[in-house]
Amino acid sequence: MDRVTGRAFATRSEVAAQHGMACTSQPLATQVAVDILKQGGTAVDAAIAANAALGVMEPTGAGIGGDLFALVWAAGERKLHGLNASGRSPRSLTLEHFRRLGLAFIPPRGPLPVSVPGAVDGWFELHARFGRLPMKTLLAPAIQYASEGFPVSEVIAHYMAQDMAILGDYPGFRETFSVDGVRAPRAGEVWRNPRLARTLELVAEGGRDAFYLGAIAREIEACLKDQGGFLACEDLAAHRGEWVEPVSVDYRGHEVWELPGNGQGIAVLQMLNILEGYDFSRIPFGSPRHVHLVTEAKKLVFEDRARFYGDPAFVPVPVADLLAKGYAGRRRALIDEGRASRRLEAGHPALKDGDTVYLTVADGEGGMVSLIQSNFRGMGSGMTPGLGFCLQNRGELFSLDEGRANSYAPGKRPFHTIIPGFITRGGEPFLSFGVMGGEFQPQGHVQIVMNIVDFGMGIQEAGDAPRMAHEGSPEPTGVAGALPGTIQLESGFPYETVRELMAMGHPVAWMLAGYGGYQGIRWDPGQKVLFGASESRKDGQAAGY
Repeated sequence: MDRVTGRAFATRSEVAAQHGMACTSQPLATQVAVDILKQGGTAVDAAIAANAALGVMEPTGAGIGGDLFALVWAAGERKLHGLNASGRSPRSLTLEHFRRLGLAFIPPRGPLPVSVPGAVDGWFELHARFGRLPMKTLLAPAIQYASEGFPVSEVIAHYMAQDMAILGDYPGFRETFSVDGVRAPRAGEVWRNPRLARTLELVAEGGRDAFYLGAIAREIEACLKDQGGFLACEDLAAHRGEWVEPVSVDYRGHEVWELPGNGQGIAVLQMLNILEGYDFSRIPFGSPRHVHLVTEAKKLVFEDRARFYGDPAFVPVPVADLLAKGYAGRRRALIDEGRASRRLEAGHPALKDGDTVYLTVADGEGGMVSLIQSNFRGMGSGMTPGLGFCLQNRGELFSLDEGRANSYAPGKRPFHTIIPGFITRGGEPFLSFGVMGGEFQPQGHVQIVMNIVDFGMGIQEAGDAPRMAHEGSPEPTGVAGALPGTIQLESGFPYETVRELMAMGHPVAWMLAGYGGYQGIRWDPGQKVLFGASESRKDGQAAGY
């Protein structure tokens, strides 16, 4: 951009406000959140309303057929809380069934990858603890947009067309997500989802039990049984989200917080621990050394991720050992600063692409929420009950090999890629942030933290800066056309960097999309001002008042 202020790659200024801030990947959803704040709602109230609206407006990345994770800063308690609202696998589906089918991997679509959708339970868990306005008020905007329609935004229309081509033959999908029974809505075209409007009305009237115990649950079970699935009313009735203690590491005076497993949040913290051993005040942004060190740290950590990360209710995840500074030092010693590594092993103490929404909201009372929600791959499994939404395919990420942390088992939560992030300084909130984008998310989080802490960028600049994405891990990945071990670079990195990386042994390539989607809110306690940023690669908006 040719701007008179800021970095050359900045697309716009940060948004500054004093009373509230909302950042989402769809402008209408951002406005829903701001409206709720103006009505006296808390940050959590506004986040729930925005998430419900995104399930209507951005079904390619979110919806009540998926899962949810959140970090909530409670100003009165001066404490960060974590919610794991991810669902479990069907209790009647066993590993032996996959073996009888002769499968080496759980298929990405159809009935087999479907796990319990946890998002609605997550809303009510968040609301019971941190909400103020009635749930009917919070869901009313989403119901209205689903009923009356809205103009579909450009990036979302692009992905809806892709998903229609992939999932359109599954029963109920085309009828739910097309404009005419055939095609997906085009950019700017007004689209309605009356089935989802009715489902949200039932939830608004009957609470979480309307989803997990009533007619909605029976419709989900019937849909899956008709297509050979296993998720049943009993699985939905047994579901409960879990409040968990967030985990953190200190990165140059900033406490960076993530959620523990079954997600990949601790990969962010492991990478930062390794990178803290290098002085990036002497290593320029975009230089060969910068890209090389981030890539090599990622390689080391993703070996650990493949071996150790899973549902802690089933396997012990050695979080404290993995986050120890001494362990990071031993792993750092394996990095050759002049050469790309070819083979690494997990230390001693993969995963697929995904479509997700991330949003963050702050209110005028000091509350902040970092929330991420997803159906996983594309719009999900293709299993579309007559309720206006598609069920997630998160179970695809289970391993069918026995003895792994993430091996399939009935009633188990699969490994999750979606992770919300948060930073505090001196016990005060500093940044609520996230970067959606499947397995890329830890790399995205690390790049945002480094851009702000190491390279002195503002929070909008930190998101606009060109990104790198290393492709290659012990598990298969879903980035089409990528070679194992390849560094994908956005435009904006100098060719001298590309040339030197190749000389160091790194394959380097271009990738269309795949670099995630970022939102962030920074709190300035001195001026008592909120600063908001939104992803320029998406359709979103940061807005405050």
